[in-house]
Amino acid sequence: QVHLVESGGGLVEPGGSLRLSCTVSGFSLEYYAIGWFRQAPEKEREGVSCISSDDGEPYYADFVKGRFTISRDNDKNMIYLEMNSLKPEDTAVYYCAAVNRHPPTPRPYDYDYWGQGTQVTVSS
Repeated sequence: QVHLVESGGGLVEPGGSLRLSCTVSGFSLEYYAIGWFRQAPEKEREGVSCISSDDGEPYYADFVKGRFTISRDNDKNMIYLEMNSLKPEDTAVYYCAAVNRHPPTPRPYDYDYWGQGTQVTVSS
């Protein structure tokens, strides 16, 4: 059975950092593109970052470029999102997702497997 479970969210002050993790079970992450998405209240889910199964050049949305870093550990079946210089507008529920396709895309509907989400709140 496929499971993706996010962790690492929480409350952080503006300018702070968080590292989100996503534990994957039920399939080998090695052959899957992965992505991080977020959804703020009353807004549509949007792509934050994604990377191909062969660790090619990652995609970052303009609003996180230079601040967020996506990474993967295929041996541990884990996905990560390092978030620095956080802003109040980064407040959202963050989701990890995976899909067996190439190249990866930042479009939520392209992804087959999803976690349940972890809340990130940036506030002073």
